[in-house]
Amino acid sequence: FRAATELLVSLRYISATMEALSSSNPKGYLATPGPDRNGEHMMGTTIMAVEFKGGVVVAADSRTSTGSYVANRVSDKLSKVHEKIYCLRSGSAADTQAVADMVAYYLDMHSVEVDSPPHVKTAANLFKMITYNNKDRLLASIICAGWDEKKGGQVYSIPLGGSIVRQPFAIGGSGSTYIFGHCDASYKEGMDQKECEAFVSKGELLCLPW
Repeated sequence: FRAATELLVSLRYISATMEALSSSNPKGYLATPGPDRNGEHMMGTTIMAVEFKGGVVVAADSRTSTGSYVANRVSDKLSKVHEKIYCLRSGSAADTQAVADMVAYYLDMHSVEVDSPPHVKTAANLFKMITYNNKDRLLASIICAGWDEKKGGQVYSIPLGGSIVRQPFAIGGSGSTYIFGHCDASYKEGMDQKECEAFVSKGELLCLPW
């Protein structure tokens, strides 16, 4: 009986406290808002590159954000570092643009020295060297893709920290986490150019906030 009485008093105290809070806060300013499930969902950067027999197909979204604010909806995240070599940039826009400019400069000098177009692997290793040597100062994740006469179409992933991996296709950016399932289910070896274009187009569309 004593326990039941104490429980009843506690419940009345809780009820009175809630009523007092409600009366002093009629518009619910102290309430914690739940997630807005109908609002726009920020999905971040998504960059993709895929090899095929005659070259590579690259794709990227065009949004540059500052926190949750989209600062630029028409930014170009594809940077040409040589005639047939491109890089796809994610991370800090300033960092990745600076690294891409440095690699483009070194590749121009290298092509003059060897009197031939640079190899894609050379460009990828330059990205790796710069990002690895400055890994504590840069926020830069790069996909290097292109074509050369030696190995044809190639895609190299250079994630944060400066490692390097050649892959048949690569995805990057914070938005790419939403399309792991699509890539695993849709990619198949030996795709031609049109199939690769459809593959990356669908991947980018899946990452757009609707």
